[in-house]
Amino acid sequence: MPRDKQIGTALTYIYGIGPSLALRVLETANIAPEVRVRDLSDAEAARLREIVERDFRVEGDLRREVNGNIKRLVEIQSYRGLRHRRGLPVRGQRTKTNSRTRKGPRKTVGVKRSKK
Repeated sequence: MPRDKQIGTALTYIYGIGPSLALRVLETANIAPEVRVRDLSDAEAARLREIVERDFRVEGDLRREVNGNIKRLVEIQSYRGLRHRRGLPVRGQRTKTNSRTRKGPRKTVGVKRSKK
């Protein structure tokens, strides 16, 4: 986590913890969200770490679970699994235009004119 940011923002750098979950964790630990990471005491940092490890799946465990879910969809050949395999949008978005994030940069298709 970045040391110069407020703890409420710094917690969101952990995979699986967003802004609302970060505030809930801080509320449970009785730590103000405005405190900077560098100003945390060792006891507060240990309390935060213990709450996150005990109550939430984050980082490696969460990534493994998500990848396992995608792998299962691909193996059972569901529609969503096919979309994952082909690298297309999974949640019903249009693909005639847009969806460049999933499809990558445009590949120009056409005929080159020959010089006479």
